[in-house]
Amino acid sequence: MPVPSNPSSGPTLIFDCDGVLIDSEILVCRLVSEELTALGYPISVADVIARFAGRPEAEMLAEIEADRGAPLPDSFLTRTRARTATSYETELRAVSGVAEMLERLQVPACVASSSAPGKLRQGLETTGLLRHFGGNVISAAAVARGKPAPDVFLYAVGWMRSTVQSCIVVEDSVPGVTAARAAGIRTFGFTGGGHCPPDLEARLRAAGAEQVFSDMRALERLVPAAFAEPLAA
Repeated sequence: MPVPSNPSSGPTLIFDCDGVLIDSEILVCRLVSEELTALGYPISVADVIARFAGRPEAEMLAEIEADRGAPLPDSFLTRTRARTATSYETELRAVSGVAEMLERLQVPACVASSSAPGKLRQGLETTGLLRHFGGNVISAAAVARGKPAPDVFLYAVGWMRSTVQSCIVVEDSVPGVTAARAAGIRTFGFTGGGHCPPDLEARLRAAGAEQVFSDMRALERLVPAAFAEPLAA
């Protein structure tokens, strides 16, 4: 189980949430695709994932409204959020191996996500993962800029009383990896979520991920190895 952090405690893990800890990206992107298509903005699940996974909701809405040349109706968010809440209660699962990994990997850890605070906590509570993080759950709503800006990760480093040199971010999206690298934090890419396309590994590496893995159990090996051989400048 993760333990409290202090500046001299060694490695600190910063996890994205959606698609890394909980297998939610595929659920939410499917619902967004269905609701936008019903409004006359046809978009596939794969396109929603490619364009918006890892980015704040407000940025997604602004981009779609710019494309449409008109605001989205209030009903879009109302329906999407209601359907998401129901989906979380009935379909959402933790990513395979996450709970076991968190029990065995004895390092400080927190969550830093683009999700809104309520949705973020709901996902972690529903899947039974919240107990592993306690109050160390950070939403990008707390900072000025969402991913791919580095703000939420820099905030997380300070929250955990750590340093950028002591942290590793675990991310499943290009905007997330870009944000972590912009913060100067070494980053591992994860490709084990239900939404991950075959080319994701290459794109995460191109964005700056030093390791890419698809099985959460690999962190038990990768984290000690990363600090045994520091990343070259």
